[in-house]
Amino acid sequence: MGDILHSMPAVTALRQAHPDWVIGWAIEPQWRGLFCANGCEPRTETMPLVDKLHMVPAKRWAKSPLNPATLRDIRRVRLELGAMHYDIVVEMQGAVRAALVARWARTRRVIGEAQPRESVAKWFFDEKVATHGVHVIEQSLELANAIFAEDLPLPLPLLPCDPAAEAKAVQLRQPFVLMSPGAGWGAKRWPADRYGAVARRLADAGYAVVINSGPEEEHLAHEIVATSGGAAHVLALDMAELIAVTRRASLAIAGDTGPLHLACALGKPVVGIYGPTDPARNGPFHCPNRVLRHPESVRDHARRSEPEAGLLTITPEAVTDAALELLREAR
Repeated sequence: MGDILHSMPAVTALRQAHPDWVIGWAIEPQWRGLFCANGCEPRTETMPLVDKLHMVPAKRWAKSPLNPATLRDIRRVRLELGAMHYDIVVEMQGAVRAALVARWARTRRVIGEAQPRESVAKWFFDEKVATHGVHVIEQSLELANAIFAEDLPLPLPLLPCDPAAEAKAVQLRQPFVLMSPGAGWGAKRWPADRYGAVARRLADAGYAVVINSGPEEEHLAHEIVATSGGAAHVLALDMAELIAVTRRASLAIAGDTGPLHLACALGKPVVGIYGPTDPARNGPFHCPNRVLRHPESVRDHARRSEPEAGLLTITPEAVTDAALELLREAR
């Protein structure tokens, strides 16, 4: 989710500069909701950014690579990409798996970073771009600019609007703060009881608190409710609902996780709670923000289950103070 959201501003810049282009995107199926909603009619509010989505369930393929169903599905994707007759592929993830899919489109130009996240990926690129931006959003824009040597402005991304989800979100009590306690792995996950303490203080300041409960995160959400003394309530949101609710939030609080990047993509104020990942590279961008990170936290993408030591030095008081400061500035 974060990788997609970090690439969206660059693709939005291309869409705005070249409205007649046909733009497709290859994605894992679970992220379809970031692009389309309620019928998915291209060039409308339900699918504003791309003309075509290609479903590439690569994680499922990896679990059974020689299964006949996997091989048939790979053939489907290859034929589908080839049939579109794309002129250019821009690979923004910097991953070998994505770079391989890029070659399946059989285009004249495959553009990628000279120093991608997974170094082997560069051997799949026809054109290797030396990026200089620190943040991955800046790096993605550099790749987009490389298509025609442009200098495109960096907009907020175009995200879909689902009327039914928007109608539900508008009923939430205002003003409210949205919390997302989950994370990709445990080392990035600030303890749930601390979110609960923050929720209690925000409620005392007059704010409702909504907890976004993603798949397999229900226990975190309910622990926050319990430790907040009932000051927060839980919403199990699909992607369209998460977008709609985030649009109406006064502030979002989360670690380095997809819902935080979604809030930034919508221009919302955010408090980012960071530990082993580097906020300079993939932290809040293009939005009012406060990032809390201990100076001794070491950049480390090891999938450890326990919170990183520096993350545990961040107190509920520090998070609440940062949140209230942003909320005062927004008013």
